[in-house]
Amino acid sequence: MNVRFSPRELLDLGAAWVALSVAFSILLIPGLQLVSVPEAVQTFGLSFVTVGVAFLLHELAHKVVAIRFGKIAEFRADYGMLFVAIMGAAIGFLFAAPGAVYHQGRSTLKQNGLIALAGPVTNLVLAAMFAPLAFLASGFLASIGSLGLTINLFLAAFNMVPFGPLDGSTVKEWSTPVFVAVFVPSAALALWALFGLGLF
Repeated sequence: MNVRFSPRELLDLGAAWVALSVAFSILLIPGLQLVSVPEAVQTFGLSFVTVGVAFLLHELAHKVVAIRFGKIAEFRADYGMLFVAIMGAAIGFLFAAPGAVYHQGRSTLKQNGLIALAGPVTNLVLAAMFAPLAFLASGFLASIGSLGLTINLFLAAFNMVPFGPLDGSTVKEWSTPVFVAVFVPSAALALWALFGLGLF
């Protein structure tokens, strides 16, 4: 399996990565007010690393599975929605729909469902990997763990919402039992992380 990235795709991935990092930074420090420049830079760096891993591997999972099924697949950023993400974060609400992996080629309903499911499942796996840092580490490593855990659970749950172009719609169209099995625990864990860990 040969996974390649075009210059346009790399540009779009980079733009989405930076924009989402800015949006999460604004959520962590509302309006970026009453903080020192070093603190703001540290918060952006923290978001850049954790959001970057969550976002890039989510999209890469879609791409890899699509290619595995013999399709041509590339990520395209939605620059309008990236702007909405940043503006929404400024008022305390994040709508994270930075773009999508578009694929061409014949596929079955099941294959489309598995391609869609790959992203949220990847985020759940990443959340499990960040969890030990969140609960066992201290200091900056604990911050990385907590934010990585929260972001990945949030992205898994949000993308599994059965609405519009989100992954949940495609998964539900293929298999309602699989949709329920992934969406319900993802949503419950995301709510626990968002409010129980006290990051937002």
